[in-house]
Amino acid sequence: MNSAFVAPAPAGALASSFLSSAPRTVSRLPAAARPARAAAALPPPTAQMSQGASNYEGARLGPPPDLPSLLLHNRIIYLGMPLVPAVTELIIAEMLYLQYEDADKPIILYLNSTGTSSADGSSVGFETEAFAICDTMNYIKPPVHTFCVGQAFGMAAMLLANGAKGHRSALPNSTVMLHQPRAGARGQASDIAIKAKEVLYNRRQANEIIAKACGKPVEEIEKDSMRSRYLSPEQAKEYGLIDKVLNSARDLPVAAPSFMKNL
Repeated sequence: MNSAFVAPAPAGALASSFLSSAPRTVSRLPAAARPARAAAALPPPTAQMSQGASNYEGARLGPPPDLPSLLLHNRIIYLGMPLVPAVTELIIAEMLYLQYEDADKPIILYLNSTGTSSADGSSVGFETEAFAICDTMNYIKPPVHTFCVGQAFGMAAMLLANGAKGHRSALPNSTVMLHQPRAGARGQASDIAIKAKEVLYNRRQANEIIAKACGKPVEEIEKDSMRSRYLSPEQAKEYGLIDKVLNSARDLPVAAPSFMKNL
């Protein structure tokens, strides 16, 4: 009797041997007849704007949505700072994006800004920042509806008046103020003279834009803006800077934001 010991095969050896010896079946279906893989569906715009959010049985789970993106989704731009380069860059980019998204729907621009000056009257930006936004408003095809909430001083008042005629509004407790550009210069006398010449040119440009928007002669705008002139919403309406005062929610130009339905 042969008592030679035979070592057991590893557990996976038989399975691998069986699989290697089993005949393979290759699909003979043409490529067009094979079932296509399901394409990954892109999330809706609101889901893209609130990264990390998910839905469970119809309820939204995750961090709160990005508020500026939600406003932009409803074609709303909010200017709540002085006109510094970073703010100007963002507003112009949003206007250009909304134009290529839909060239017919209006853009809503809310203004609560001291223009190119800070609250204490010191200069914080260049008038060219306001001119860049103003030119973009005139360049794009969608009409820009402007609203003053809080304050619109100096160059911000120019942007308020540059909105689409009939759609320039202010809330009842807001304030509009006209004043000439402010700037400080240091250095040689020739450099100061060059800077002063540029300030006078910018003042003339701003006054011409306001005069065209209000239907008044440039000389009258220059006279009124020689010193700071504060206007209530009703006075701004009589002056021609705005077209109406929004006294209640019934006067709002748009319905409830569409993105609220998707949250």
